[in-house]
Amino acid sequence: MMDSLTEAVLAGAPAEVLEREQVPEQYTAAHLRAEDVGMFNDGGDKDVRRSIRVGNVPMPELAPDEVLVAVMASAINYNTVWSATFEPVPTFGFLKRFGRLGGLAARHDLPHHVIGSDGAGVVVRAGSAVRSWRAGDHVVVSCVQVDDQEPATHADAMLGAGQRIWGYETNFGGLAHYSVVKASQLLPKPAHLTWEEAASVLLTAATSYRMLISDKGARIKLGDVVLIWGATGGLGAFAVQLVKAAGGIPVGVVSSESKAKVLRALGCDVIINRAETGLGRADTPEETIEQGKRLGRIIRQEVGEDPHVAFDYIGRATFGVSTFVVRRGGTVVTCGSSTGYQHTYDNRYLWMNSKRIIGSHAANLQEQAELNRLVAQGKISPVLSTVYPLDEVGEAARLVQNNEHIGKVGVLCLAPREGLGVTDPALRERIGAAALNPVRSI
Repeated sequence: MMDSLTEAVLAGAPAEVLEREQVPEQYTAAHLRAEDVGMFNDGGDKDVRRSIRVGNVPMPELAPDEVLVAVMASAINYNTVWSATFEPVPTFGFLKRFGRLGGLAARHDLPHHVIGSDGAGVVVRAGSAVRSWRAGDHVVVSCVQVDDQEPATHADAMLGAGQRIWGYETNFGGLAHYSVVKASQLLPKPAHLTWEEAASVLLTAATSYRMLISDKGARIKLGDVVLIWGATGGLGAFAVQLVKAAGGIPVGVVSSESKAKVLRALGCDVIINRAETGLGRADTPEETIEQGKRLGRIIRQEVGEDPHVAFDYIGRATFGVSTFVVRRGGTVVTCGSSTGYQHTYDNRYLWMNSKRIIGSHAANLQEQAELNRLVAQGKISPVLSTVYPLDEVGEAARLVQNNEHIGKVGVLCLAPREGLGVTDPALRERIGAAALNPVRSI
């Protein structure tokens, strides 16, 4: 039976009604159980459908600087897969360390972990110290929680030791009917997007923004040639759009013709299909150099020069090639390693050619706000490919685990169906369906 607060949210009730309705004692959430941590020790398939549970969990207490959000939709990120496979480490260790800080941080150390690091929804409660948000506000949620009393946070939130990724290093994540977040995680929901579209953008798009556009990343400029590995993944598809918007030349690498079609829809200038060009995994120094030379020839044939920047979140399978193929003075920017964390590369090509490697993680709130502004203006589009209901979240995560997805995989939480949440239909109509979500139109 649906509780009265949820009924009010779905009815679009005004602030005074939402504030009057009682917060439920339990809510439905996708979560992991501490007792399942060793379930994959048999060495078999680490199928995330076995470890992700959907059911009721207790509603946590709200801290003064926090907001309770009724989550209309969320999305799958690769950290959902890491969480559900308990690799590289079980996330319950993160929750235990967080809980040791004491006070309200102790709430996070529970035998269950509500996962998910994306979300769009409606504010239903605001803590006593919250000034900028009130019940009824439509919001998107940043994945980054910070300690605003830590000095480093005020230089760059991503440098603070107290920075944590919500729903991965904290509890009460976004793959749920409700979520507890800090007020400093919230941004206005782009009014022309549906709940599921809005929920699929912020984590990956803002990560790509910091990597490419921010002064903390590669800081690309007009005319830069940018090599983008995995160009139809969540990160890569936003990277293509950002490079185009910045006046650069995206060179997208994909593994199939179907993914190449998606890149064409995104307007990618140069498309390299690994299956057609003989590019494969480089496991030895010799293979790395051979693959780098082959890729370099292809890029020079297409654009006449070597790339200024390599956008790499693939990791072990590509990193050595990235450091080889960028031009003298070029940059490799990395935010992850989906094929393995231990990278090898020939350092001669780095130091002798004055290249740079930049590590980049998520994005600070200002960078996320700048990205969200571009989305709200219709200059950056969602890359949503498919949507699952919350009770099938295991299937959604499995799709990402097996790399069978394109763009982002959305999850409906409280939203009863797709297509809801648009409050600026005129802008949506001006942009048009194909341009609004080019990946799904394919």
